[in-house]
Amino acid sequence: MAEKRDYYEVLGVDKNADDAALKAAYRKLAKKYHPDMNPGDKEAEAKFKEASEAYAVLSDADKRRQYDQFGHAAFEGGAGGGGGFGGFDFSGADFGDIFGDIFGDLFGGGGRRSGRSNGPMKGANLRTSVRMSFEEAVFGCTKEIELTVKETCKTCNGNGAKPGTSIDTCTKCGGKGKVVYTSQTLFGMMQNVQACPDCGGSGKVVKEKCPDCRGTGYTSMRKKYAVEFPAGVDNGQMKRMAGMGEPGQNGGPRGDVLVEAVVSPHPIFQREDRDIYSTVPISFATAALGGEIMIDTVDGKPVVYEVKPGTATDTRVRLRGKGVPSLRDPKSRGDHYVLLTVQVPVKLSGKAKELLKQFDAETGDTLHAAERYRAEHAGDGDGGDSGRKKKKKSIFG
Repeated sequence: MAEKRDYYEVLGVDKNADDAALKAAYRKLAKKYHPDMNPGDKEAEAKFKEASEAYAVLSDADKRRQYDQFGHAAFEGGAGGGGGFGGFDFSGADFGDIFGDIFGDLFGGGGRRSGRSNGPMKGANLRTSVRMSFEEAVFGCTKEIELTVKETCKTCNGNGAKPGTSIDTCTKCGGKGKVVYTSQTLFGMMQNVQACPDCGGSGKVVKEKCPDCRGTGYTSMRKKYAVEFPAGVDNGQMKRMAGMGEPGQNGGPRGDVLVEAVVSPHPIFQREDRDIYSTVPISFATAALGGEIMIDTVDGKPVVYEVKPGTATDTRVRLRGKGVPSLRDPKSRGDHYVLLTVQVPVKLSGKAKELLKQFDAETGDTLHAAERYRAEHAGDGDGGDSGRKKKKKSIFG
């Protein structure tokens, strides 16, 4: 008998996947391998059974806990009498809304929402983005956005019918807004209640549509909104504007508008959470002797910092409270970390060169170190230039 695959591997999810991720993964596999979608395909049927078994375990908190601890051994022999696939017990597994989606697609029900009732439904969310500078994100800003939104049609007051005409009861569902489909599945006979495809769940049918909204009950228009972003907002974060999205259905509330912050990079500063990082070059003289330097900060006003004598390159210093404000408490700010790098002068005047030579002579005479070494090892045969030349001659001479 072939060894069972790991349930997480079967569904293609991480072991930390939440209920929504598990359901989405199983819905995709169930729709792909369902026998009604693959008549006579034994391999698809086997994969459907495997995915159903995996979901039945992982969607149940207790069973999932046992599986995470003991693996497949947790259910060996204990569920053999429960029926299901391969002796596995599917009692307690909730497949209702998932198979409602699947059968809705199979029989023309109209997608994920078709299995729901014709009660109030919240409208869809709208998404957009705005660009802001690094400083605007740090200290907060107000940005203007322009969106195309749907508003209730003033001509028909939102009912979608041409003024002066009547709205009839849907004959397909009898005004209930729902229809019932019955199907034979591997689980037996199943009934699936869906929104009526003719009236969209409203129970009413418009004979003559409103000329302005074409029967939708809504007209589109462009609107401008001012969006306030708090201090400390980071790149990719969303600002939610409740109730400004798409209109709801059957009396449901409007959706929301989600505005993404797109923060432009800064030529000097980098950000990590609430801390800011930058690099500041210092001269060799300042690094050796110490002294005051000016460090640019996000506040716009430089900070005077005292460099200690003998500071090495790549020394990191910390400016407390000069970072990014907290979203929860704008008075609390992160820190600014500065990397000090010692600059080597590229162009020197003749006088500067002479002074640098004098300095070197006083601090170890490193400029003549190679000469001293060759002089000290001239007779060794392998240390100086003469030794290397003799060695070369003995090979090729």
